[in-house]
Amino acid sequence: MVGGWSLSILRYTIPNSFTALSLLLGVASIITTQLGDLELAAWIIVWCGLLDVLDGVSARLLKATSNFGAEFDSMADLVSFGVAPAVLVLNAGLQIGGVEYDSGQFWILLVAVAVFVLAGAMRLARFNLTSEETTKGWFAGVPITAAGGGLVSSIVLVLIHHERIAISLPLHLYFPVLMFVLALLMISRIRFPKATRRDSNFINVFQVLAISGIYYCGITRTYPEYLLGMGLFLMIAGIIAGRITRDK
Repeated sequence: MVGGWSLSILRYTIPNSFTALSLLLGVASIITTQLGDLELAAWIIVWCGLLDVLDGVSARLLKATSNFGAEFDSMADLVSFGVAPAVLVLNAGLQIGGVEYDSGQFWILLVAVAVFVLAGAMRLARFNLTSEETTKGWFAGVPITAAGGGLVSSIVLVLIHHERIAISLPLHLYFPVLMFVLALLMISRIRFPKATRRDSNFINVFQVLAISGIYYCGITRTYPEYLLGMGLFLMIAGIIAGRITRDK
């Protein structure tokens, strides 16, 4: 009896440990951003995304899903993919976007990142309340992991790696638009596919290869262009797929 209880505790501890580490890394990203190292802060957000995948996979494999785990995961996601990307973009606007502190552009960007965090919190709360009602294999609205973890971090990384592109773009305008658009996508009712096993072997193989590439880039801290390209492709393709299959 005692051994079975211990195994049960261990079974739930594994996915919750991934969640806890993701939460702590989200805090680390915020601190790193404030210390001025935007590149490392963005990579930390990418690592949070890798841990989020491990969290979900381990919970399903070990049959260790629970109400506590779901709520804990949402709290971690809000920090790692909501607050951390928002702080990253705000500081990126100041450091590489030419936004001056306490200017009109600064306040617009500040409102945009605040709306992004608020939308992310609402998205997570709605997911926890309606997860059993949504269509299997589909999200209602773009998940915060895709918005904050997949796009925001990779965009900042690409801009840092390609300084000439960053200088040539009106980032003081693009950053607020990006955050407002992502906020709307998160709270929308758009059908967005989950990364799960599908009937098509082609889609399953593509998912494995895409995730493997993301892990390689994240672990080696290389090719942020791949992360951005894959993030944009999955975002656009996912929205189109949700639209096409909506009636079905």
